[in-house]
Amino acid sequence: MENLALIESFSEFKDDKSIDRVTLMAILEEVISATLRKRFGDDDSFSIIINPDKGDMEIWHNRIVVEDNEVEDPYKQISLTEAQKIEPDFEVGEEVSEEFKLADLGRRDILALRQNLVSKVYEHDSSNIYKHFKELEGEIFTAEVHHIRHNAVILLDDDGNEIVLPKTEQIKSDFFRKGDNVKGVIKFVELKGNKPNITLSRTDPRFLVKLFEQEIPEIFEGLITIEGVARIPGEKAKVAVDSYDERIDPVGACVGMKGSRIHGIVRELGNENIDVINFTKNENLFIQRALSPANVISVKIFPEKRRDGKKGRVEVYLKPEEVSKAIGKNGVNIKLASILTGYDIDVQRETIDDEDVELAEFSDEIEAWVIKEFQRVGLDTAKSILDQSVADLVNRTDLEEETIIDVQRILKEEFEG
Repeated sequence: MENLALIESFSEFKDDKSIDRVTLMAILEEVISATLRKRFGDDDSFSIIINPDKGDMEIWHNRIVVEDNEVEDPYKQISLTEAQKIEPDFEVGEEVSEEFKLADLGRRDILALRQNLVSKVYEHDSSNIYKHFKELEGEIFTAEVHHIRHNAVILLDDDGNEIVLPKTEQIKSDFFRKGDNVKGVIKFVELKGNKPNITLSRTDPRFLVKLFEQEIPEIFEGLITIEGVARIPGEKAKVAVDSYDERIDPVGACVGMKGSRIHGIVRELGNENIDVINFTKNENLFIQRALSPANVISVKIFPEKRRDGKKGRVEVYLKPEEVSKAIGKNGVNIKLASILTGYDIDVQRETIDDEDVELAEFSDEIEAWVIKEFQRVGLDTAKSILDQSVADLVNRTDLEEETIIDVQRILKEEFEG
């Protein structure tokens, strides 16, 4: 009973930790073995018997019976006279097992044992917390503000785990009070000593992706995929989406009727402006879409392998009045387009020839939907189309080669006539 009482006193703190009885008893066995080795040089002469179901443990000291004058190691040997006090029938060469009481270790060793046990339990608990949150890296997580520091907000989850939201991972407009629930993604988890350090982020691009997954059922179900994200937290973001189902309009599904679906995401991100664009493998067309709301006249791509990860550079040509739209306030729009496409983008102004003719004037000869498709990619004059090769126009638009050839024939006749 003495051992059981001591075990209960050692394990009284376990209820506050995520540790079960079986694990606790295994840790206790390890700690007691270490204590015995330190006290007696080794633990070979001791048997530790664990009963996890009852939460009990027995320690037996095993010694060999020797003649009274031949005891060399009292921890491994016992004299015949002493052995026969325990059991009269013992003879030389037999093994004597005698129950060992933890209390016999003395107060100092028991205190050391307790400290070691506490340390091992906390280490085990920290390891479990680390593993749990490591699996949550990149996932959305919500926790409550516990206190606010100059350079970070300290959060606590429902289990009392501490999570740090550094100032650098906060959106500029973020403002928190104690007790507020804060949402973000687990950016990374690391062990500092034996303590897990959990960092939350609201600026990581993965936060935007996860919010889209939460708010847009088609993304969660895999009907729509997010192909790229570029973000300046708190200001603006561009998200490229695609769908393998032609019946689904990926942009329309993400934005929702009158912006109903995306509104919740914008509000969570401090009114961050979000452009959702259709992804395409046609890089020429994708660059044009990435620069929306600007209408691009033409694009020249100069691919190259670069150490910074960029795929090269492009020159985009726009009407003078479109240049400011392409660049955006403080250069935000062009910066995001560059991140999204993987190219450095140079903007070039293109002047309109006085002898040029608006494409809309050919409505009698060219179908309205064809004119609209050219206008959609910034080609709204006759010469802007004639200056492009058929191959370039096929890449930039969704028109067939035959249609483009026919349009160019009509436009050439205008200038030749």
